Amino acid sequence: PRAGPAESKNEAAMSELVPEPRQKPVVPMKPMGINASLLGYIGIDTIIEQMRKKTMKTGFDFNIMVVGQSGLGKSTLVNTLFKSQVSRKSSGWNREEKIPKTVEIKAIGHVIEEGGVKMKLTVIDTPGFGDQINNENCWEPIEKYINEQYEKFLKEEVNIARKKRIPDTRVHCCLYFISPTGHSLRPLDLEFMKHLSKVVNIIPVIAKADTMTLEEKTEFKQRVRKELEVNGIEFYPQKEFDEDLEDKTENDKIRQESMPFAVVGSDKEYQVNGKRVLGRKTPWGIIEVENLNHCEFALLRDFVIRTHLQDLKEVTHNIHYETYRAKRLNDNGGLPPMTVETEENHESNL
Repeated sequence: PRAGPAESKNEAAMSELVPEPRQKPVVPMKPMGINASLLGYIGIDTIIEQMRKKTMKTGFDFNIMVVGQSGLGKSTLVNTLFKSQVSRKSSGWNREEKIPKTVEIKAIGHVIEEGGVKMKLTVIDTPGFGDQINNENCWEPIEKYINEQYEKFLKEEVNIARKKRIPDTRVHCCLYFISPTGHSLRPLDLEFMKHLSKVVNIIPVIAKADTMTLEEKTEFKQRVRKELEVNGIEFYPQKEFDEDLEDKTENDKIRQESMPFAVVGSDKEYQVNGKRVLGRKTPWGIIEVENLNHCEFALLRDFVIRTHLQDLKEVTHNIHYETYRAKRLNDNGGLPPMTVETEENHESNL
């Protein structure tokens, strides 16, 4: 018997409702592991040696800024870090040289060579910071300087005929010197770190730690960590930039135990048990700068130079500079900022 019109309609509706068989997504083939021992040596691992040779030829830039009140031994510490006179004389102010009325920025460049590797080191000093009666907003010239270096790099980057290697003057690391009071952080310390931690890698350092007993030092370190946490201040290495579990484990240890580094700097050598050591002479003996039982200078040096130097540079480029760049382009309606050449051309056309 033939189906009535109502039945054929239902059949048509049913056929519409039946979903078409879905095509299976194409699964990309997994790359096959090739057993190199069967086919012979390829030489992929030589990339590390190639990179090393290239770095040795060109050298690399590292720019470190020191901030804190005068008399905390900033210059001495930087000289101790790099085992040479890289910062201004550490003997304090000369008689003719008065404390500046406002914050000055002094950048001193050096080339340090070790094991055939050249480092173009720039030490940026900030005399006058925190030395006035009214220190309100004295962090502003420092923030301005840091942003000016990002701007300089950005303008070089957007040039049509840009240099093969853009000179890098961006601040990779800021050592912030905390006075060894044993009490709380000053409002100025909190204000500075709150503003500047957004634009630069800040490493807090307790200066002249030999003025405190071991118990006072431990207690003060804990108090500083607590105050930074309560005020939401992120110092380097920042938690959100840990790339994997290994990084997280290593950096957590630094954040929870070492920070802020309680240090003593000295560029004077003394003889201790037949060895020449950097140290400070006191009536009760010599404080050895590189002895971990005496201070944490060696921890700071290893952290800044031997384990995290490359990461400091990468975080500066990928996070702080990138944030500045995105904001600049956004404020400029997505257009790159005008370079010096285009500004000159623009003026000549008017």
